[in-house]
Amino acid sequence: MSATQATSAEQDTRTLTVLVYSDNVDTRTQVRMAVGRRPAADVPRVEWLECATPAAVVEALDAGRADLVILDGEASPLGGMGLCRQLKSEIFRCPPILVLTGRPQDSWLAAWSLADNAVSHPLDPAGVAEAVAELARSLQA
Repeated sequence: MSATQATSAEQDTRTLTVLVYSDNVDTRTQVRMAVGRRPAADVPRVEWLECATPAAVVEALDAGRADLVILDGEASPLGGMGLCRQLKSEIFRCPPILVLTGRPQDSWLAAWSLADNAVSHPLDPAGVAEAVAELARSLQA
């Protein structure tokens, strides 16, 4: 078996657990549909963990159940940017976080939140998938 085939076989067995947080089920669905089962050929297959409350997110991350996190900046009662800043400050070895902002002009808020990447609404499926793939690649490095 060549190195390329071994790498391909390895990627087929590994999975990437992605936690998506939003109080809006439609937003969670949009994210899952945009990323799909594999955001890029060179990253592992995605398994989804959906959370509708900030407490569920904290519990999942405390338990180490997510490799990558996507937070809805427009979620209520606690937006993803505030939650991101909290997680980055409180969770030891916090996984990479992608924040969904309300508009492109909110990128400064995403930077304040300590997010590793940001994508704005309306969600472009290719942009969301690429952002997730980029963060997944950072885990492999």
